[in-house]
Amino acid sequence: IHLSPMYSGEIVGVGPRYCPSIEDKIIRFKDRETHQVFLEPEGIATDEIYINGLSTSLPFEVQIELVRSVIGCENAEIIRPAYAVEYDFAPPTQLRPTLETKLCDNLYLAGQINGTSGYEEAAAQGIMAGINAALRCVGREPLVLSRNQAYIGVLIDDLVSLGTLEPYRMFTSRAEYRLLLRQDNADQRLSEIGHGIGLLTKENYQIFLKKCDSITAEISRLNKIRVGPDTMAHILKKTEISYEDLPAKDDSLPFEVRQAVEIEIKYAGYISRQEKDVQQHKASEKKTIPVDFDYNRIRGLSTEAQGKLAKIRPISLGQAGRISGVSPADVSLLAVWLKRDLPIEKADEIQCSGVGEDEDPVLM
Repeated sequence: IHLSPMYSGEIVGVGPRYCPSIEDKIIRFKDRETHQVFLEPEGIATDEIYINGLSTSLPFEVQIELVRSVIGCENAEIIRPAYAVEYDFAPPTQLRPTLETKLCDNLYLAGQINGTSGYEEAAAQGIMAGINAALRCVGREPLVLSRNQAYIGVLIDDLVSLGTLEPYRMFTSRAEYRLLLRQDNADQRLSEIGHGIGLLTKENYQIFLKKCDSITAEISRLNKIRVGPDTMAHILKKTEISYEDLPAKDDSLPFEVRQAVEIEIKYAGYISRQEKDVQQHKASEKKTIPVDFDYNRIRGLSTEAQGKLAKIRPISLGQAGRISGVSPADVSLLAVWLKRDLPIEKADEIQCSGVGEDEDPVLM
């Protein structure tokens, strides 16, 4: 282990949590007696095999012994040895939600330079940075996807609001509105936006609108057809019933329409509840904060909150509330000033005389 740059001190960066090296696994899971690896063909036209689960930064001669210790690989030849790379990155809290840097106008950063790991994460940032750079060039308003619109919105908001101390990966568990962020409704969430900025063709947009009309019409039809005391829609809500089980199903509808109808009817209560949560939080996102706002002048704001807010410079009250170290009381104080547009000293007096720490700043 002393030959590994990750443990010898040659590399000091934090490695990716979700794809650790074999050295990391041995140190972190020393109680395990076995470790599973996968032999993956590199392609149909090559005899090369990639050993998934055996990433390492050990010296080449050690790698040879290591690979040949795997059952079935006793005579393996290493074409390209494994290696470790230590990357520099730009702390993403230095970025605006558009991925434009705060210190240099018109410079947009995307991908691993922002502290992320993974192809999808890089692609997500790349398309958003490209879109916003293009919109800037033609003088149009920037595009920022919210946390309830797309996982891209969750990814970027996490980065610019919270920063990261290790390579960031996007997981569904990071999204509080994940019931709305489903793969089956991606077109319903993003087609209108894509068409509006010119990325979705008129033909494809018309196909999308036709699909939406079909979904709406079928849900309406199922709500009208009754079997005894219940409608078809009410029957479809039952766990054991699928759309295909309905006697009144319409086989002429495309699969994606039937699937969307079933999901929207079956989970309507849960979806409605989450949409209400979204509406409650939208108000705080609309409360903008001036870019040059001096947080140090607000009496009553915690020292940690002052430092974090001054460093990250959130664009809205909602983003301010998601910053680690900014308490509900700090957000309430900001909300009072933004809501009533009073001198900061007066806002501090109001905070002390009536706004409790557990109150929702949006409802004040």
